[in-house]
Amino acid sequence: MEGITYVRGDATAPQGKGVKLIVHVCNDLGGWGRGFVVALSRRWPEPEAAYRRWHRERAGNDFSLGAVQFVRVGEWVWVANLVGQRGIRRGAKGVPVRYEAIDAGLALVARKAAELGASVHMPRIGCGLAGGRWERVAPSIEERLVRRGISVTVYDHGA
Repeated sequence: MEGITYVRGDATAPQGKGVKLIVHVCNDLGGWGRGFVVALSRRWPEPEAAYRRWHRERAGNDFSLGAVQFVRVGEWVWVANLVGQRGIRRGAKGVPVRYEAIDAGLALVARKAAELGASVHMPRIGCGLAGGRWERVAPSIEERLVRRGISVTVYDHGA
């Protein structure tokens, strides 16, 4: 069994053939405008529009920590908006990342990836503005995706 593949590059330009599912972490406030989502919005308007609508209509849908919204952005590419952080600020209660929510969301991502026959691509989810630690996130990726035979590529931006 292979593990997570790490590459330098842009997760909004996933490598490889076939269907690709780009996963990223969103907050539970409906905010979109800093971090990885800026790159997503530059490439495709659909994930942001869908996320904002999902949050706005949350009284009648499943928008909550651990939920995932899947947005098709091309013939071979989907984006998974995974709600994995509470709020956007570090404070008395610590950092915004919620590891349990990311883990729950990754279970949903695994199901969708299997259904689509997709590989999964992502930045180091939950470890940027959300303040998480990769050594806490990576085991969930291994457990939920890699052990189920789903190919996972993590992109580290920069040269």
